[in-house]
Amino acid sequence: MARIHPPDAKSITENTAGILKEIEGAFGRVPNLFKTYAHHPPLLEANWNKVKALMMEGRLSRKMKEAIAVLVSEDNRCRYCVSAHSAALQSIGVSDEEIKKILDDVGQTTFSPKEQALIHFARRANREPLNVSDSDFASLRQLGADDAEIVEALGVMEIFTAFNKFLDSLQVDVDF
Repeated sequence: MARIHPPDAKSITENTAGILKEIEGAFGRVPNLFKTYAHHPPLLEANWNKVKALMMEGRLSRKMKEAIAVLVSEDNRCRYCVSAHSAALQSIGVSDEEIKKILDDVGQTTFSPKEQALIHFARRANREPLNVSDSDFASLRQLGADDAEIVEALGVMEIFTAFNKFLDSLQVDVDF
């Protein structure tokens, strides 16, 4: 049961309504995550802009970024984000069988060695950031990953770690 419910539609400003409409246009609905953020419009706007910059732009594939999102969320035990990003993977054509492979063992997927390494790196940075080593970076670079790709992968990890904590603390209802 959610600890905080979305604000009443009458209390939402025109600017906030515009952001929620943009989110609805992107997803076909407004997920409970963003509805809850509407209580603090600057945070809603900042996080929506971050989602657009990380998940809808950049050099890494959307599939790879959704895999990072679902795996980081699995590692953090965030039911909401695992459900949401499994659904996102399905929406871009990833089969249930491949999603299971992503969750079970990324090495059994169709991701390239560089993509697999970046996914593992993002998970390691999430689980044990103080144990990320120079040799981890050297391994990524040896596989052809550049600084922009490394930062993008870590950015995806970062935003979902934050979303995981927010959603779990508030027990936001899963709507996927």
